[in-house]
Amino acid sequence: MTDYHEIKTKIKGEVETDEASLVKYSRDASIFEIKPACIVHPKDAEDVKALVKWANGTKEANPGLSITARSAGTDMSGGAIGESIICEFPAHFNKIIKIESSSAFPNPHPLLRQGFGGQADPLPGGEGRKYTDGLATVEPGVYYRDFEKATLEKGLILPCYTASKSLNTLGGMVANNSAGEKSLSYGQTKDYVQELSLVLSDGNEYAFGELNEHELEQKLKLTGFEGEIYRKMFRLLKDNYQEIQKAKPTTSKNSAGYLLWEVWDKAKSKFNMAKIFTGAQGTLGLITKIKIRLVKPKTKSGLLVVFMKDLANLGDVVAMIGKYKPESFESFDDHTFNLAMRFLPDMIKRMFANGESASGGKGSFNLITLGLQFLPELWMTITGGVPKLILIAEFTGDSEQEIREKIFLAQKEVISKFKLKTHVTKNEAEAQKYWVVRRESFNLLRQHTHGLSTAPFIDDIVVHPAQLPQFLPELNAILAKYPSLIYTIAGHAGDANFHIIPLMDLTKEDQRKIIPELADLVYDLVIKYGGSITAEHNDGLIRSPYLEKMYGAEITGLFAQVKAIFDPKNIFNPGKKVGSSLKFAMEHIKKTL
Repeated sequence: MTDYHEIKTKIKGEVETDEASLVKYSRDASIFEIKPACIVHPKDAEDVKALVKWANGTKEANPGLSITARSAGTDMSGGAIGESIICEFPAHFNKIIKIESSSAFPNPHPLLRQGFGGQADPLPGGEGRKYTDGLATVEPGVYYRDFEKATLEKGLILPCYTASKSLNTLGGMVANNSAGEKSLSYGQTKDYVQELSLVLSDGNEYAFGELNEHELEQKLKLTGFEGEIYRKMFRLLKDNYQEIQKAKPTTSKNSAGYLLWEVWDKAKSKFNMAKIFTGAQGTLGLITKIKIRLVKPKTKSGLLVVFMKDLANLGDVVAMIGKYKPESFESFDDHTFNLAMRFLPDMIKRMFANGESASGGKGSFNLITLGLQFLPELWMTITGGVPKLILIAEFTGDSEQEIREKIFLAQKEVISKFKLKTHVTKNEAEAQKYWVVRRESFNLLRQHTHGLSTAPFIDDIVVHPAQLPQFLPELNAILAKYPSLIYTIAGHAGDANFHIIPLMDLTKEDQRKIIPELADLVYDLVIKYGGSITAEHNDGLIRSPYLEKMYGAEITGLFAQVKAIFDPKNIFNPGKKVGSSLKFAMEHIKKTL
């Protein structure tokens, strides 16, 4: 039997085995509950190295021993919980080490080749994406809300922030390859990771970033574990290059599996192992430091709000507004809207506490002003005129005229072609209420539902926007087979990425049985349309069993080889990505609120 108290003799940080701590860390934001054996709060990288080395030496006698990394615990897939050691980072790994703007760098600077100063590669994704304007070095336990305040002081932002940006950490964003409302224009976390430092399974810390051909050759010649993983990974990618590239999802976002296709760009002779750790959910190593790229946000913004009475023309409306290149294009449904109105005082308090605009800036708000902002929505609720879906398209630029012209043209076409009710926000405070409803809906559900649990299990599907007119009716037909199911739909309409979150009584067996049955139907539909089963929430316990359905046996076999290369003893976060079990997942669905 493992003596977890022995860890305390190896590290400077805290080790907790009391019942209250084990219960606290037995859940994340998913439907699962797994009680760990102990919680470790490492103080520094030396602690993390000592912990992994101890696990290495103890694993053979205790096969069930493992280490699951955890930051804020906002993971909706069950990726931040495990049966053995929870390695919690925010307690001590919470430092913003450095934030630099590109103007501070000498010219030429080695980072220019990665895009600093507009000298090289733009971020992927076409029009609207920017060159990198800055670089930040942070520890994984830094909360995004604190990070954003610091970057905005430098006139910079990490634009792939999530809807839960007031709650999550940078380490969680990297581990899940997170994305959010700005990802339509700016991409996912993988597009911003410059370099990662990790403690690998041998108990040593390594840094991984972009290498040119000569630098890769030097790595391949190294002795020891680092050289070994470079040689094995290069061979795996070279031998399976065509199959890997064909397997890459063509949707705008994807967090399913390991991002093998992102590591080696043969055409540009670039090799970047940081890409394999991004989105890996801590299954290959423990992140200790992050270097991440930043951009300058646009200075002006405005919202076009579209109220849809039904979903019949949603795909066409999304496609039409998309022509005008909104920077963000989000949505939330009538259930979410009604929830916000029902708990309006709480919603207003959240707005007052955040005081943030959609572009990250500060607004001058007070509680009375915020309350008055919601009077039209309250009246809409009272009179029964709540729309089925609300679309919010944010247009940004460096001048008010530029923004207003785009909004006017998009609004005019929506009205003339679809006869829909629209609204253009007049100021930042008015726009803020729509963003808070969109961002806080899931947290409101979690905190204010009694007798029912939020059940994110089909919560992150993504297809291609052009397919929405065909895809959505088929999706609605599947959901209609479960008339008793209460659910909200919110998400990123411009990316065709939707978050469907049912409310369920998970204490009832008949409710729990719905989960794998409905997941099968929805994922079959998504795969039929060439989509991804998870755009930004990642695999965890809930979706790892479906990776073979999405990628096939050959590619998931390569995922297993990657896991074996980096983690031959299966120390890091087992049961996610590789070696998953739907049976295990179903047995660990939480049965209490």
